[in-house]
Formats: sequence, C-alpha cells, structure tokens
Amino acid sequence: MALSNAITGGQVMSRVFQAYGIRTVFCLAGAAHAHALYAFADDGISVISGRHETGSVGAADGYARITGRPGIAMIAGFQGLPNAMGGVRTAQLACSPVVLILSLHVANTRESAGEETNDGLDMVKPFVKWARVVPDATRLAEYIHTAIFQATSGRPGVVVLGVPQDIEAAEIDGVIELGPRTVGQVVSEPGDTALAQAAELLQKAVRPMIIAGSGAAWSNAGAALCDLAAAHNIPVLGHALGRGLVPEDMELGFGWSLAQVAAKEADVVMSVGARLTQRLGYGLAPRFRADAKMIQIDIAAEEFSRNRSTDVALHGDAKQTLIKLAKILPSNTRPKPTWVRDAMAARLSRIDSLGRETSGPIHPYRLGRDLMDVMPADAIFVGDGADILNWMLGVVRVRSPRSYLDHYPLGSMGIGTPLALGAAAGERELAEEQGRVARRVVLVTGDGAFGFYSAELNSMTLAGLNVTIIIGNDGGWGTERNGQLSSSGRNINCDLGFCDYHLIGHAYGCAGERIESVDDIKPALQRALSANRTTVLNVITDPKAGLVRKQDPRLQMITFEDLPASHKAHAAPNVA
Repeated sequence: MALSNAITGGQVMSRVFQAYGIRTVFCLAGAAHAHALYAFADDGISVISGRHETGSVGAADGYARITGRPGIAMIAGFQGLPNAMGGVRTAQLACSPVVLILSLHVANTRESAGEETNDGLDMVKPFVKWARVVPDATRLAEYIHTAIFQATSGRPGVVVLGVPQDIEAAEIDGVIELGPRTVGQVVSEPGDTALAQAAELLQKAVRPMIIAGSGAAWSNAGAALCDLAAAHNIPVLGHALGRGLVPEDMELGFGWSLAQVAAKEADVVMSVGARLTQRLGYGLAPRFRADAKMIQIDIAAEEFSRNRSTDVALHGDAKQTLIKLAKILPSNTRPKPTWVRDAMAARLSRIDSLGRETSGPIHPYRLGRDLMDVMPADAIFVGDGADILNWMLGVVRVRSPRSYLDHYPLGSMGIGTPLALGAAAGERELAEEQGRVARRVVLVTGDGAFGFYSAELNSMTLAGLNVTIIIGNDGGWGTERNGQLSSSGRNINCDLGFCDYHLIGHAYGCAGERIESVDDIKPALQRALSANRTTVLNVITDPKAGLVRKQDPRLQMITFEDLPASHKAHAAPNVA
C-alpha cells in the first residue's frame, strides 16, 4: 500500500517503525523529538520514558534481545550523547540491533568557532556499526530503512541516526511505502566442502562440545541446535543470549560459566555464533585443550581464527548451517555426555556445600536456590553486578530461549536495570501479539550496581511494567573489597553500608521489602513474583561470603586467573 500526501517527518518515522512491527520506543522526554512523539501517540506506538540516556539505550538493548526486533532509543544529541555511551558500548559489544536516533541542532547553529563539532556524531562513530546524519527531509524514510538494515544485517550492532530537529517537524510531500518490512533477509550458507569437513570431525570425536553464543539466538537456531545435540549426544554450553537455546538440564544443556571447567576435556569444539573473546578464554589453553579441533559457525568472517586457529570455518547463518550439517552427519552410538558432569564434579560438590545454613547471614547461594524453586521455568533472568552475578551463575538454570541477559561483554555495572526495563516492555509487546500471559522478568543485581540507574524504576512504574528486582546487598563493592582483603588484608573505599534500597522502590511507586532472615527469602520472592507491579527486594547477604569465592577457583564462574597462563604460552612469554 502506498500513501501520497504531506506528512511530518515525525509521522514518517512512526510509519516506518510500524512497517517493521516495532510498537515500542524508548525516549528520554524533551522537546527534541516532539513531532515524532506526537506521531507515535497518534499511531499507538508505546513510548517508554527514560530517566538517563544510557537507561533508554539499555532498555532498547533489552527489548531487542527479547523480541529479536531492532530496539529504538531516542535522545537529544549534543547534551545526551555523552551520557548514552555506556549503553551504546554495552549493546554494540553484545551484538544487539539498536537504532539510536539523535536529535541534532539545525545547520545554522554549527559554527566554526562554536563549542561543538560540526559533526555531532564524532563522539560515537568509533564505537558503533554505522552512523549517519539525515541530509534532507525527503530522504528521512530511506535513512531509517538503511539504519534498520545496518543494525540487523550480518552481525547485529548499534547504529546511530542523526535527525536535525527541523526535519522531524518538516512537512514532506511524496510517496511513503507502508507495506510490511522484514529484517534479516540476507541468509548465507557455507559450502559443501567445509560442511563435510566439520561433519567428519564431529563424527570421529570422542568428546565433542558445542558452545552456543548470541549469534545462535539471533539466527533463531534453538530448534536446530536441540535436534543436532540430541541426535548425536553432543553437550551444548550456552553463553550470553545463547543460554537456554538448549534447556539447561545438566545432561545435554549447560551454562558456559558453570560448565566451562569441562571445556578442556573436549577433543572437538564447535562454536555457534560465539566469539572467542575473554569470557571464553580466547579459545586458548588452559581453558581448552591445545590440540582440540575447532569448528566455528559465524555470520562474520572476521571471527574465524580470532586468537586461535580455526580448523573448519563455516561462514554463514547459524540456523541454516546447523540444519545442513545435521543432514549429512551419519547416526552414531555415542553415549550420553556424562563426561561433562564428571569434569564438573568437584565444582558442583563445593557449590552444593555452601548456603545450606538455616539461620544466620543469608548466603547468596541460598538466595539463588530459593529463587530457582519459585521462579517460573520460562522467566526472563537479567543478571547484573559482580559478586552477586558470579554467585547466581553457579545455581541459576536457563530453560527457554531468549531468557537470559547480563552486562557481558562490557561488564558495565548497573545496566541490568535498563535491560530489565526493555525486556519487560518487549515481552509485554510479544505477549499481546500472541494472546498469552507475559513471562515474568527477574533482575538480580548488586547493591553497588543498583545505584547507577535506579531512577529507571520510575520508568517501569510510568509504563505499567512488572519486574521483580532482587538486590544482593552485601554492604559494599564486594568484588573489589574482597580482592583487597585477599591480597593485603585491608579494605579501603569499598564500603557502602547496608542501605534501605527498597525505599527507593517506594519513592518511585514500586513495592519493596528488606529481607534479613533466611526463612523470609522464599515467601518474599513468592509475593514479588505474584505482585502486579514492580517490586524491589533488598536482601541483606553475608558480606564475608565473597572472600571465600575470591580464594576458591571452584566458585569462580567468571574467571580471569588462567589468562596470564594463556598469554605466556601463546602470545607474550614475558608475561608473569
């Protein structure tokens, strides 16, 4: 269908978004985008108001990860962009398709001796996938289509579109195409020779392993991954957004952070949309066997042989590659992969030994186990913080696709709150479209991390979103404090006090409770999960627990300790 008339630039933006099925945008309020906001309101697009620019970008990131659609964030350019950079970097490194729309000053304010650069995108260009300024109102629709294509094609990422303020207000004559649009239309597949080589390696492997990363999720490869793993008894370790594509039943499906100790037992490793960066030990020994064969499936060719040589490179879409690979893999009688659990035995035993007290300070493992007992199987889990996230990675199991988000790989503290906001908005949108009840969103964060973007609770309340927020409150910057105590026995500038963070929830219209007793954890969780509004549970945890984790590698789910050994052996022999 085509419409020919004069409409504002804001209306053009609204109608292009509708063509892609986007019904939610995240915008820091202000006059900068007024004409677009008017159009969104008239056209039924939900506008989630933010309180910080990184909050709005982070929410668009969370929305994208849950829905698979591009997340739209809108802020004022010159004033707002510095604040947005944390969210931009988080989304870009996480390969999230986020379109950040900046309202820019009109051209006559860009003076040669002004305080701002003539190019308002200078600050962000090195850190995003694509960045442009719309040059003319008549080309606005074209540039938005291109921005969405750039964000979603190949490896997804952040794009930035600068829109001069006068363009959103301008009346545009011409034809605006309103037919439905799709994203991710370009699908490539590897050649038959490479597929045959991969199939041969997998067939001959004694202990093959698959690592499923975010690329597998963006490809919607969950079903193909489950089929391949079950048919050939290959364990799948889910990482980042790849968690839950194969349910973490501890037989075929595992979380990478917990099960990574088994990686060194695998003789063939196939990564599916997983980048071999720091969290995966760069693919090097000692995290992996030095002689293990490496197969990589990735849409981005530059990922092959990153840090470690790739034996077979399968360049293409993860889902289609897995389907083709399954067709040529002959059936075999490989036994169930009990070797993964065997390799984890010492770690699982140590985890199981902690947090069993029935009185005294609350251990984070007790909090995590009680949460797993009452949290719905299809809940969306958002992790944040440092110590508390490490603890949760030991006990939380993800059982459905697009159900796990955290601040990886940037690790920027506090972004979990915006991610949870966006995840809840995206899940509400999906549930309305599919005629079902929205999945519950649960954020577990630390007391330090919670302090960064706590004002986004106001956004949750204003938008009528329901998020269960659990703060593991150990009274300080736990990871830094315990690092100081472990290395020197001292603690400087790491204490925060056991603050009443739940009262911040009250201030923004949320429910909130302070939990100090072991017996009160599960009832409070049940109340929060059944509440009809966002709830903040301020759980006072044992501040001494983190020191034990710092000193025991079995409890370290995010590990850095083997990286110097990797560098010494493979890159820089002079590293201590």
